[in-house]
Amino acid sequence: MVGSPAPSGALPVAVVGAGPAGLAAARALRVRGLPYIQFERHHDVGGIWDIDNPGTPMYESAHFISSRDKSGFFDFPMPARYADYPSRTEILEYTHSFADAYGLRAGIRFDSTVMRGEQAPDGSWMLDTSHGAVRASALVCCTGVTWDPRTPEVPGHFDGEIIHSVRYRDPSQFAGRRVLIVGLGNSGADIACDAAMSADAAFISTRRGYHFIPKFIAGSPSDQTEWLPIWGERLLYRVMRPLVIGDVRRWGLPKPDHRLFETHPLLNTQLLHHLQHGDVAARPGVSRFDGDAVVFTDGTRERVDLVVFATGYDMAIPYVPQHYLSWTNGRPDMYLNAFAARPGLFGVSYLEVNSSAYTLFDRVANLVACHLADLRDDPARAERLRQLVISDHPDLSGGVHFVDSPRHTNYVEVRAYRQNLRRVARLMGWPELKPGRFDAIRMAGAHV
Repeated sequence: MVGSPAPSGALPVAVVGAGPAGLAAARALRVRGLPYIQFERHHDVGGIWDIDNPGTPMYESAHFISSRDKSGFFDFPMPARYADYPSRTEILEYTHSFADAYGLRAGIRFDSTVMRGEQAPDGSWMLDTSHGAVRASALVCCTGVTWDPRTPEVPGHFDGEIIHSVRYRDPSQFAGRRVLIVGLGNSGADIACDAAMSADAAFISTRRGYHFIPKFIAGSPSDQTEWLPIWGERLLYRVMRPLVIGDVRRWGLPKPDHRLFETHPLLNTQLLHHLQHGDVAARPGVSRFDGDAVVFTDGTRERVDLVVFATGYDMAIPYVPQHYLSWTNGRPDMYLNAFAARPGLFGVSYLEVNSSAYTLFDRVANLVACHLADLRDDPARAERLRQLVISDHPDLSGGVHFVDSPRHTNYVEVRAYRQNLRRVARLMGWPELKPGRFDAIRMAGAHV
């Protein structure tokens, strides 16, 4: 079944994944009248937000780190009854309602895994799926960035248990144990808070200091300040930090070695609460294992039963031959993080950003769908886009000097990224997203 009726002999576009990015791609294709077929290896939509989806990094206490009113799909706001920072169950409910509102389930083959996708000499794609072979006109990869855990190698032998955070689900895993969380991203901070309340002893190890941002300013979610330029936000937090956060070195965390926004900031002052109350203790980087102990870079050691590596992910696309894309630090190199150098290959979701991603997914999917429509209707304009993919090298950093780490390899500054998406849409003469753009298919979706 395809999302839009296909003209006689026309091949559908293949969309892999029915999480938020895949749903955004499907809606964009539907509004352009492009036939597509969507594959989802799980039995429902939602991607990582479905805690029962095999391989998801989701855990019971997870919440969005961007706020409700900044985090929804374009022209489809989250319900006002949701929390300011929605829970994982609310986000899953929201993605289900999005799929239902636009009739997107009809175009999805559930319980269908794409094992391999190879491009034929004529440019079409042959997909080997768990339900047989499928031929498609293009391949849009929407399988996300948190499925392939990155685990460092640590010298020595450890007698306890070692897991990556992708295997963490709930605080019962910490009961009666001495737990070390390695890594201080937002997930690592969340998990450390769970350990602080459930473990016999909890520690968090970090090599680098990070900037903390309070979740609320004057009672409103702090991402409401995104209308400010970067320098304005930095000035605001420079004034606020001594009053609201203080010097994190008091609780054993290192001082940040970079300016605010040069890494992804931490929106978790709850961790500071637990550090202040001694429920969790900060330690420097891990040097080696030694039997039942972990030895840190300052020579100190702690007896530990469980080590949780909250050390991030590679952006794997395992069903696409590795050489179809160029890779840097486990990240695919694509124009605007969406258009591969190989014609007919696209990605929606392969980016890290200092803001909510869902509306960005919509904007990226709009450009991909516009180009696919040009391949059908305006080959000359489609070729102009291909020339941009080869020759245009926009700065997506917004002047921010992101730290040199795998996570920040294809990190984008949200204002600069949106500006470049709009710039390319104008250059190509494509319509930008405007309210009401999807009303017709939403009305149709209600009757599917």
